[in-house]
Amino acid sequence: MRSKPIDVVRGTGNVFRDLGRPNPDVQQMKAMLAAEIIRVLDRESLTVRAAHHRTGIAAADFSRIRNADLGRFTLDRLVSIINRLGSRVELKLKVRSMQPAESLTA
Repeated sequence: MRSKPIDVVRGTGNVFRDLGRPNPDVQQMKAMLAAEIIRVLDRESLTVRAAHHRTGIAAADFSRIRNADLGRFTLDRLVSIINRLGSRVELKLKVRSMQPAESLTA
């Protein structure tokens, strides 16, 4: 029934980069930290108000995180929230050149 084949494109592993968003690496990391915060809230059945009472972080901030409204958050603020929830962040960093390998040879 299809008239033409579907093109499959392999992504970079970062949806923000694939969509051409600014600062894709920062946005990806924020999304990963926010997902962990949401996992803790869900695992411990914490409402935003209960999370506020437990951590001192505004309930509105937890609502923003749940709604993926991360523009107001820095990476260190998200890490701080995870820490206050009783978890720790371990980061494994891999830096890659953005230049094609061929252009690196002289």
